[in-house]
Amino acid sequence: MNAESSVIEMRQLTRSFGDLVAVDHLDLAIERGEIFGLVGPDGAGKTTTLRLLAGIMQPTAGSASVVGHDVREQAEAIKHHIGYMAQQFSLYEDLTILENLRFFADIYQVSAAERRERIPRLLQFSRLERFTARRAGRLSGGMQKKLALACTLIHQPQVIYLDEPTTGVDPVSRREFWDILGDLHLEGITIVVSTPYMDEAERCSRVGLMFQGRLIACDAPAAIQNRIEGEMLEIRPDRLNGSAPALESLPGIHEVQTYGDMLHIFVDDAEQRIDAVRHTLADHGQQILWMRVTPPRMEEAFIHLVRKQAALKARA
Repeated sequence: MNAESSVIEMRQLTRSFGDLVAVDHLDLAIERGEIFGLVGPDGAGKTTTLRLLAGIMQPTAGSASVVGHDVREQAEAIKHHIGYMAQQFSLYEDLTILENLRFFADIYQVSAAERRERIPRLLQFSRLERFTARRAGRLSGGMQKKLALACTLIHQPQVIYLDEPTTGVDPVSRREFWDILGDLHLEGITIVVSTPYMDEAERCSRVGLMFQGRLIACDAPAAIQNRIEGEMLEIRPDRLNGSAPALESLPGIHEVQTYGDMLHIFVDDAEQRIDAVRHTLADHGQQILWMRVTPPRMEEAFIHLVRKQAALKARA
């Protein structure tokens, strides 16, 4: 990582709440203009990390800088360069879309000339120009997210933090929101987004997988997916009945994951292992309805890496 191009740098960044270590010695640099995804389950430390980087919360140990400013000593200076969008809708529901934008322009001391140029552009950019008189509390979930993003951008920040921005939003609105993020990426804005959705992680420049406060992997999505050795058999049996332990005991089987009504079986060589898999499922009274060999996705890679980390921790 080129330090000169890094807009965010973390060195052993740690935050504890009593005995709970929410963020555990993060070492990470994020380049200018990246879409960086923080991915992990609830309680992984994603929100706490974003709050530390926004200067909202002080580290317990370690350090971090954003746009050259230290999060401990220059938190107020950082706030002029960033936009932060929290998980929960935090705008004023009794105000209209236009009134919310004007209110946040006042907070960030955006001049009259600048707001005359920016507000129409943000309304068009977020596809909200036809709804300016609608109160925020009467917007759909997807429209509320777009309004929150527009308000986050009113002062033209260099870096924006988005904390699970599409949680609870319908699939069409999720896609539209990410289309907007893609446009921001093309403008050179650095985006740090936390998400529990693996399909969103695949749209990031790089991804940091967090588990129990630690960064267990950090790379481009394709590189993380390639960390799973061998091939994946995706099998839909006529029913699931606990055959996973028997399958995992077979030679050449690395791991078995249950995915809805399917089995994802990671093997060293699919062609060599398929007969043994068929026989084992048959012995457990399961019939294969269909099967294919497919590359692992981000979700399978994440589960694999989390299980590996948990096993290492248990042996320590």
